[in-house]
Amino acid sequence: MKVFYSADYVGAGYAFETTRKAKWVADSLLTDPIAKLELVAPAPLSWQQLAQVHEPEYLRAVQTGVPLELAQSQEFTWDAGLWPMVLASNGGAVAAALEALRSGLAGSLSSGLHHARRAAGAGYCTFNGLVVAAREALAAGARSVLILDLDAHCGGGTASLIGDQPGIWQWDVSVDDYDRYDSSERSRLQLVNSSDAYLGAIESSLRQVAQDGPHFDLCLYNAGMDPFEGCSDGGLAGITRSLLAAREEMVFDWCRQRGLPVAFLLAGGYIGEKLDQQGLVDLHRLTLSTAAQSSLVR
Repeated sequence: MKVFYSADYVGAGYAFETTRKAKWVADSLLTDPIAKLELVAPAPLSWQQLAQVHEPEYLRAVQTGVPLELAQSQEFTWDAGLWPMVLASNGGAVAAALEALRSGLAGSLSSGLHHARRAAGAGYCTFNGLVVAAREALAAGARSVLILDLDAHCGGGTASLIGDQPGIWQWDVSVDDYDRYDSSERSRLQLVNSSDAYLGAIESSLRQVAQDGPHFDLCLYNAGMDPFEGCSDGGLAGITRSLLAAREEMVFDWCRQRGLPVAFLLAGGYIGEKLDQQGLVDLHRLTLSTAAQSSLVR
């Protein structure tokens, strides 16, 4: 199973979980490897690929820092390392999608994607690599792509970008109403306010996907760990590590049963008084280890 990562994923000067945890997870794989998992450096995105989703004026701002307010609209302090960082991490999302189409399963240690809009960043997300990756998968021959978003927060940026893309669908189960949006035929949002209802809501959403959606050729899984009860941003009381482990089993088993290729990304996860760096890494490793054991690779 190929998982994409390069040192450029953490190249910006701004130090924050979204800009640093890919390295923490990669380092953990060196000291405590997961069987069948291979780290691979992706090709960075090109300007042309990004310009299919984002406005040129916004791309220039992120590249140059001018105007600064726009360059920092995702809430990071701008420096020259931001541009190569987001090209690399979003390139990893695309590489994972294309590799999953070929082999059945792949991932990227990318995060910070689903809040980004066409003309600005938001919520620690600079570019929307989910939508870029979905479009690249369609260009590579996929007929329809499912974005399954289980980050704690709503994926309003993604919803705003796929309205004119009939081949891209979004199913979103969130526990925090940040970036909330109105559901539509291809963007479905379910908000959960009780840990007792969390797995049931995901199971119900997956049934609806099978019932209402087309035959999907790829699932892009935005695997957020910020629903965890100890997470400082988005956590919901009662969502434990074991509950998130069961969630990962459910998602990868659902894809396996349907022969649906899946490309996963790390999404949200934040340190606080009740969650330290190692604890956050261990949560994200749930996704990696469950994927590696899922027998999805052809």
